[in-house]
Amino acid sequence: MITRIREVRRARAMTLDDVARRCDPPTTPQTIGRLETGTRTVSVGWLNRIARALGVDAQDLVEGGDHSELKVAAILGPGGATAPRKTAIVVPPCVEGGQVAVLVGAGIGDYRAGDELWCETLQVHNYARALNRDILVPRPGGRFLFGRLINRDEEKLQILPLEAGGRQQVVANPPWIAVATKLVRTL
Repeated sequence: MITRIREVRRARAMTLDDVARRCDPPTTPQTIGRLETGTRTVSVGWLNRIARALGVDAQDLVEGGDHSELKVAAILGPGGATAPRKTAIVVPPCVEGGQVAVLVGAGIGDYRAGDELWCETLQVHNYARALNRDILVPRPGGRFLFGRLINRDEEKLQILPLEAGGRQQVVANPPWIAVATKLVRTL
């Protein structure tokens, strides 16, 4: 079976080590490299593990499969738009288990009306991963708080609202939080 693991990994701007650590259970960069080059046979199990680590469907990793991709026409930088040195693709994001979305109804902070925020839900033991990131926090009565997580101690989260002049909020023991990981914006 011919795979596109390397192509998709590079499109995601991830190293072999990044993919190896995100696999469940984690593996070694050498193993991912062998699976990419075909020196080790790729089983369906490995294909699914690597697809989850890359945030794509397994079919996106198989050559000739029914997959979605966009060809990169140009790279925008300080010198303007230039042609890529080698063929490159962008793989659309794939919805993963535990993700939630936030729709922006009116512009606030860095976000514009119509933006979609894809968020990864985190349990208590992973809250430190969200420090200095925008998060959604559930509140009693079906309410939510959205802002920047600026500090965390044993029982409390300190959150800075996105609006100018907003007061810091302290939330005690939320059962979960969701950290913004992707911004989808229509131009």
